[in-house]
Amino acid sequence: MRVTFNSFNRQWDELKAKTVEALHRVGESGWYILGKEVSAFELRLSKAWGISHVIGCANGLDAIEMGLRAVGVRPGSKVLTTSLSAFATTLAITRTGGVPVFIDVDESGLIDLDLARQVLSSDPSIKFFVPVHLYGHCLDLKELATLKRDFNLKIVEDCAQSILATSNGVSCGTVGDVATTSFYPTKNLGCIGDGGAAMCNDEGISRTLRSLRDYGQVAKYDHALLGLNSRLDELQAAFLSNFLDSLESMTGKRRATAARYRKGINNRLITCAAVPENSESVWHLFPVLSPERDQLQKFLKEKGIETAVHYPIAIHSQKAMREYPHEVVGELGTTLRFTQQELSLPIHPYLTNEEIDYVIDMCNQWS
Repeated sequence: MRVTFNSFNRQWDELKAKTVEALHRVGESGWYILGKEVSAFELRLSKAWGISHVIGCANGLDAIEMGLRAVGVRPGSKVLTTSLSAFATTLAITRTGGVPVFIDVDESGLIDLDLARQVLSSDPSIKFFVPVHLYGHCLDLKELATLKRDFNLKIVEDCAQSILATSNGVSCGTVGDVATTSFYPTKNLGCIGDGGAAMCNDEGISRTLRSLRDYGQVAKYDHALLGLNSRLDELQAAFLSNFLDSLESMTGKRRATAARYRKGINNRLITCAAVPENSESVWHLFPVLSPERDQLQKFLKEKGIETAVHYPIAIHSQKAMREYPHEVVGELGTTLRFTQQELSLPIHPYLTNEEIDYVIDMCNQWS
């Protein structure tokens, strides 16, 4: 049996009719950038997420950078964040001139909020925070809100992997000043291409975000800010509106697969990574940990099962960071354990029951 890590072919088979219709609709409109399709998608996502303002942009990286700039990050500003994430999280900080301050993660792989409190208490110069809701999990939003209040933080939540995830029923992205997401094709809500969005509940911040995505314009040829060229195009917005219709059902399938994995995998050399307490996760990824990760991945590949590693090199250890100012607080031991042991199993919503059972069986057979 062959089990793919993602299955865009199966997605296309299900959604191609509506996607082709959207292509014709946009083509016939004669308007391809920042038009009715983008506005309609922004409104629909706003209602689905429960955030007042959605600003579509070119990708998730730009969304984070725009969010940081909108809340006041300037060259030299310290920004608390995690070293266990896609590099885009930190790259956005560096593009603003901010100084990343890396701290360790907890047993779920998400930034350790208890440690964050200690670091913020000891360094009052840190006024900005980029937490990442990794793997589709949701951080403890009650504690995140308490940190925001206690230390007067400006928070940009990286929700690229966690659309529809909640903590105690509260949606991720609703505690910080800005929430950001990515529509990269592999995401739970993905384009046929690239895209992203920055979101907020503040009218003033939303105006800044809309200006930043379009060269910093406040009106045609009136540039109040040094902005970006980061506009979600009409075609991708039309596709995303269609895909949004099935997001809830697709999320349910991911959750069902995760439940079967967690119940069925029984191998002393494989541990399902912890899930944050009170997180209603959407399972963008399904991470397991093994001290023999590379051998496990090789074995599963031989059995026809595609897997992936997220992330094999901690951000603070990347070559690109060697010459850029940053701080590392502590040894980041748990972060490094994840980089050395984490393996992501297939969890896309088009897996069949037979494929899920096969992955479980092969994990349990491996020794």
